[in-house]
Parts: sequence; structure tokens; C-alpha cells
Amino acid sequence: MVMELIITTLFGMEALVAKEVRKLGYEVTEVTDGRVTFLGDYTAIARCNLWIRCGERLLIKMGEATVTTFDELFEFTKHLPWEDWIEKEDAFPVKGYSLKSKLFSVPGCQSVIKKAVVSALEESYGQKWFPESGTLYQIEFSLIKDKLTLMIDTSGQPLHKRGYRKNSNRAPLKETIAAAIVTLTHFRYDGVFADPFCGSGTIPIEAGLIAKNIAPGIHRDFSAMQFAQIPKKVWKDAKEEAKSLIREDSKLKILASDIDPEAIRLTTHNAKVAGVSNLMEISEKPVAEFFPKNPVGTICCNPPYGERLLDEKACRILYKEMGQHFRKDLPGWSVFVLTPEEKFEDCYGKFCDKKRKLYNGMIKCNLFQYFGEKN
Repeated sequence: MVMELIITTLFGMEALVAKEVRKLGYEVTEVTDGRVTFLGDYTAIARCNLWIRCGERLLIKMGEATVTTFDELFEFTKHLPWEDWIEKEDAFPVKGYSLKSKLFSVPGCQSVIKKAVVSALEESYGQKWFPESGTLYQIEFSLIKDKLTLMIDTSGQPLHKRGYRKNSNRAPLKETIAAAIVTLTHFRYDGVFADPFCGSGTIPIEAGLIAKNIAPGIHRDFSAMQFAQIPKKVWKDAKEEAKSLIREDSKLKILASDIDPEAIRLTTHNAKVAGVSNLMEISEKPVAEFFPKNPVGTICCNPPYGERLLDEKACRILYKEMGQHFRKDLPGWSVFVLTPEEKFEDCYGKFCDKKRKLYNGMIKCNLFQYFGEKN
């Protein structure tokens, strides 16, 4: 059964997710702000939930239309084939958002959509009451400039919840954006990768998962694993495929360090849970004492900034120290820094070779990219 599927993303991540989808062998039909739409079957639902590193959720697209009144919203929703998914006992709560639309009330839209789905199921099953005690089919809607999209969530917990980071330090970076910036470094799988501000280890762990080709969702469950329509064998086969593709012979060397001893404890624990501790050298040290032996490598980091751990003045002093140290002592290394600090280049002491806008949640950031002399 081929259907339209949607992966939601943070802004700036769409092209990376589209590339991931194509790499898995599926046809991308549309890329818009915050989402990638593609064609897939039950196997695609399982494989994409397991493998997508940079997306937030995988949803089944039920329908799309322009609506400007609650009557239009009700009628369009009611005539979608909800009975193809939702059975008599199943739960089907509704959530979503409305932006720049005439139907701006989210609770109002939720209520109308719920009533319309109930009405559709009443006609399909010939019953007036639904206990909603069975499998969860979370209905999601987006309403942007009067364009409505109705979907069913297959992921449950968002895809950045890999399962390896039960504990984290303050202001942790989302695993999905960490995977994105690691991907953008194009680091060598047989080289050296470093994060001298490792925190709870998210960036170096995501690098390890990529180098070992470990599917990010391999250790967790998804809502659609309970869907009656998707055979259990589909999930079993997808997980077996993922396990068979792990590269245990990866040559990547990962250096993870931080000035905070609690960060070192967290990184050590999380790396072990993620299955990448064999690639990592973890040490407690300030960035000024980061002196790798290798003449070339990749530094990828998300140092503290004004809204995260340090005040603005202290951050700018830190950025200046970073720039001086990396330019003088590590000229062959490529450096990738994610920060919302607009004046980062002034502090660092050098204009970047390339800059890319990304969003860490609602915070607009830039990935400042400096390419090493020998790379």
C-alpha cells in the first residue's frame, strides 16, 4: 500500500532530511518549510522511523485542502478514510497548530476535527460511542495560510528521542540538530572528530552513530509498531536490516572533552548506551588545553552562549580564546561552530568560509564553517 508520508523538520533541515529519504530509496514529492513529503509503504514507515537522523516525526498524510470556515473543515475531514486506520476501540486524540489562517483558534479546530472523525467512524461502524481504549492513532493537523493538512503520527515520541540520553546537562542540543551539523562537516570516517565542549555528548555520539552506521532509532519503539495494519514482520525485518548494516570496524577516532566533570560523566554513560564508546576518548579539560596529536581533523561544537550557561561577555571572551587557539595551534583542522551569536566572527577573529542558518528549537543559529589549511 503506497501512501504519502511526511517527515517534519526544524527549519533549515529540510534538504538534509530529503537527502536521507532518497538514500533510503523513496521518492520525495515535495520539500517545503518544516516538512518533506514522499511516497512509501508500510516498510517505509518502519525504515524511516529507524533511520532518519535529522527529522522530527514521521506522519501519514490523510488529506490536504484549503479551508476558511469550520463547516469546510468539518466536511473535508469527515470524508477522509479514517476507518482505514482507526478501529472501533482505538484512541484518536487531535492536536495541531494554525498560522496566518482565518481559522486561528486551535481548540476550535481540534474540536471540529474530532467531531468530524467521530461522525465518519459512526457511519463506518454503525455505533455512536467510541471507548478510545485501544491503540493510539494521534491525529495531527497543520493550518498554514488556510491550507489544511491532516495526518496520523507514526513516531510517538519525537525522533530526536534516540534513547541513549536519559540524562543530560543544562540546555542540551537536540539529537536531530546535532546529527545535522555533524553531517554538514563531511568528516572522514577514518579520521579524527572532536568536540571540546561535549556537554552530555550529543555531538560526538551522533558522529559515532553515523560512522558505525547505527540506525538512530534502533533502540526505541514507535507508535506505529502497535498499528493493526502494519504486520509485525515489517518491523522485525527493518530492525534486522538495521542490525546487519552496523559497521563494527569503524576507524573513526572521537575526542570528547569538557571543563565540567559532570559533563564527562554524562558523556561516558551516554556513549556506552549508544554503542559508540569504543570510538571515543573522553577527557576533562578546558578548550585551551585541547591539543590533539593529529595534524588534521574536524572540530564540531556548540559552545556556551548568552541564553545557554554563560553570560554574553563571558561567551565572547571564550569565542576569542577559541579563535586564537584553533588558528595558531590547529591550522590543519576544520572547525564547525553552532551558535546564535551574530557577532561570532568578530569575536573569533576570522570570517568563516561558509555559513548556514539553522534553528535550535526556536533559537535562530548559524553554523560557522572554517576549513583547515590541509583539508
